[in-house]
Amino acid sequence: MRNDVSPEQTPTRLVDYRPPNWRIDHVKLVFDLAPSATRVRATIRFRKGEGGEFHLHGRKLTLVSAAIDGRDVTADCVTDREGLTPPGPLPDAFTWECEVEIDPASNTELEGLYQSKGMFCTQCEAEGFRKITFYPDRPDVMTVFDVRIEADLIASPVLLSNGNPVTQGRLPGGRHFAEWHDPHPKPSYLFALVAGNLVSFDDTFTTASGRAVDLKIWVRPGDEAKCAFAMDALKRSMRWDEEAYGREYDLDLFQIVAVDDFNMGAMENKGLNIFNSKYVLASPETATDRDFELIETIIAHEYFHNWTGNRITCRDWFQLCLKEGLTVFRDQQFSSDERSAAVHRISEVSQLRARQFREDAGPLAHPVRPEEYIEINNFYTATVYEKGAEVIRMLHTLIGPEAYRRGTDLYFERHDGQACTIEDWLKVFEDATGRDLSQFALWYRQAGTPKVTVQDDWDEIDGVYTLTLAQQVPDTPRQADKAAHVLPISTGFIARDGAELMPTEVLELTKPQQVFRFSGLPSRPVPSLLRGFSAPVILDPPRPSEDLLVLLAHDTDPFNRAEAGRALGLDIADRVMAGAEVPEAWTAALGNVLADEALDPAFKALVLDAPSIDEVSADLASRQVLVDPDEVHAAVKAMRAALGEAMSEPLRQTYHAMEVPGPYTPDPEPAGKRALGNRCLSLLASASVNGLDLARTQFDAADSMTMSLAALRELVHNQAPDAAEALDRFHSKWQTDPLVVDKWLMLQASAPTEDVLAKVTALTEHPSFDWKNPNKFRSLIGVFAMANPLAFHAKDGSGYAFVTDWLLKLDALNPQTTARLAGVYETCGRYTADRQDLMRAQMQRMADTAELSKNTREIVERMLAS
Repeated sequence: MRNDVSPEQTPTRLVDYRPPNWRIDHVKLVFDLAPSATRVRATIRFRKGEGGEFHLHGRKLTLVSAAIDGRDVTADCVTDREGLTPPGPLPDAFTWECEVEIDPASNTELEGLYQSKGMFCTQCEAEGFRKITFYPDRPDVMTVFDVRIEADLIASPVLLSNGNPVTQGRLPGGRHFAEWHDPHPKPSYLFALVAGNLVSFDDTFTTASGRAVDLKIWVRPGDEAKCAFAMDALKRSMRWDEEAYGREYDLDLFQIVAVDDFNMGAMENKGLNIFNSKYVLASPETATDRDFELIETIIAHEYFHNWTGNRITCRDWFQLCLKEGLTVFRDQQFSSDERSAAVHRISEVSQLRARQFREDAGPLAHPVRPEEYIEINNFYTATVYEKGAEVIRMLHTLIGPEAYRRGTDLYFERHDGQACTIEDWLKVFEDATGRDLSQFALWYRQAGTPKVTVQDDWDEIDGVYTLTLAQQVPDTPRQADKAAHVLPISTGFIARDGAELMPTEVLELTKPQQVFRFSGLPSRPVPSLLRGFSAPVILDPPRPSEDLLVLLAHDTDPFNRAEAGRALGLDIADRVMAGAEVPEAWTAALGNVLADEALDPAFKALVLDAPSIDEVSADLASRQVLVDPDEVHAAVKAMRAALGEAMSEPLRQTYHAMEVPGPYTPDPEPAGKRALGNRCLSLLASASVNGLDLARTQFDAADSMTMSLAALRELVHNQAPDAAEALDRFHSKWQTDPLVVDKWLMLQASAPTEDVLAKVTALTEHPSFDWKNPNKFRSLIGVFAMANPLAFHAKDGSGYAFVTDWLLKLDALNPQTTARLAGVYETCGRYTADRQDLMRAQMQRMADTAELSKNTREIVERMLAS
């Protein structure tokens, strides 16, 4: 299928925003579902807004009929590739009736109304509704929807849409219908429809005010047994939102549908959330501890959108972070309350650095609120989501939890039912606290990760310690000479013997440079800076090794204790690449962490390792050192081997001590023990000290996917002689479970072996690989590109060529997924000149493809322009 490609990449700009010319009072939609010829009849009551041209968005729609106040205007409507303009002049209020025909079966873009293995499904964010009917498809046009769905009774016995059910019944010819009413005004991007052969996993929830809400998770027959954890996560999310934010659910029914073919993780459509099945379905046999954790987080995220995204939505797509950054922060708060807050925070920051810091440092850098875009789907980015959440976390830190709650209460009271802006959000906090947030607002306008330099001085005579902090926001594409941010630097002091000299105090850095003095100290302190990662910045230079060893051993802030271990690891990697041996002081320090019985096993699992290849590469790049991926891989491999050899006996003892008796549960405590046990296994396998024997035994005896997959990973990634046989056994057992097959593909695609490209190429022909399914494509091609730096960055460029071949193939069918994966080239500037030339050649190859989608073209051209 050929994609629509505009002859000119014309950007949409924030400064050009104008309120809607026309508003909508009510919408009624009637769907007559058929795989290749679905008819959609829309009856819409319009009234004049700002006044002006009446134009409706629409793409890939066949117009059947159109009428204004009952007058047929079909022949007089002007259509183009982006929409329809009816004849004028128009009265100030009128009823628009329109019938179109669409082809869900051939909709491989998975945007609008499409079919997934026979199931009808919609995805309308950001601009998918325009592929369903002609409509003002923008988020600031909100109205009440009534929906009627008609379909074949046998093929689609379940018919779902937003809101509450109204009625259902039989129709002639073996068909049936269902009608739905959503009483809450919503924009078109929150519309949802699902029809297919589904079964529901049911429960109920009683709200704080005593209302009963029916809960349903809809899945394909046979998957009902994998829904219990998702349902439990949903109920806990609903209760938490009542307690933490005072937000109660507002319909009689809340529904989730699991879909196999989905471009995103999930979608928060009002009352009918549509989820990628990987974030709903879980059992101990098929899902890992990490899968359970992600399901919990994403269920919460989409539910929390009911208020931060649905009841209050975005005025325009430039305000995307208003709903996404805020809701990510809310799901992070929830997960921290449900699990270890320290462990969760360490994981959040690790993801932020791996995804968002990389984005900020490359050609795709953009502000949390972008100022222009060509394809809005390209701005569902780590900057909007993760950095957007960090901005709200900083606000929470600066004003405190009580003032933050006053501000959010005022936000919901003032803006319920509205489409809002970042200015609306900040204004409620100014009104609630009396604080001027004009400088803080720069976080939404300036791209780039600030660097904070640290200098200190100790006056032993007077006991005065001085910290001099300076900030600099680097230049990014189309932004230079940036102003100073407001930076909350949470700081504590530790003595060299481990005593706490000063509990956490928030230092507000608001100028390019500030001096902070502390008196009355008995000895020179070791500063514990940026506790809890209180601002998304880079500290430069890192603290001296002797300070880091103190912090690793004694810091009372668990995040900074882990951070000290990470910084030490990066320093060691630098030395190893320069030819030094792995120092015993480092392995001894981590040995002390392993031996500390007071520490959470999950925390130990995060700290007890060498830095990743990506972390080392990012550190080198931040210091303008060009990266040789082979050298980085060799250094990290040597460090892991040294850890395994130096700590072999305590690792082995800990591995056995972390065995969890009894039936599997995904609860934090047993999950933490399994994480630490598998970390020990991995280090032992890396050191070739009988670790593979342990892995074989674990693989054979595993009673959960967590233990089975961890063992199989070590056999495959360390090239055990029986790895192929173990892979075959695993596939034979799970070949009928698509989500487990995804894990099988991912494990092989990420293997750091010389022959991995040949194996991945062979897997593209395997019956279990369906390249048109986004999950499968991401699991094999995406993981090879993003999680196998050794093979992707092969010196001969074969990895780049392989990935580009597949991106070009996918782009013709699914531009959204392609554009997101094309961003794998955004780190091009990190690497040595030979790698840069090879990567740029592949990007140019994409840019030279005449039929390249505008989604992918925007990404590629921005990267090439750097």
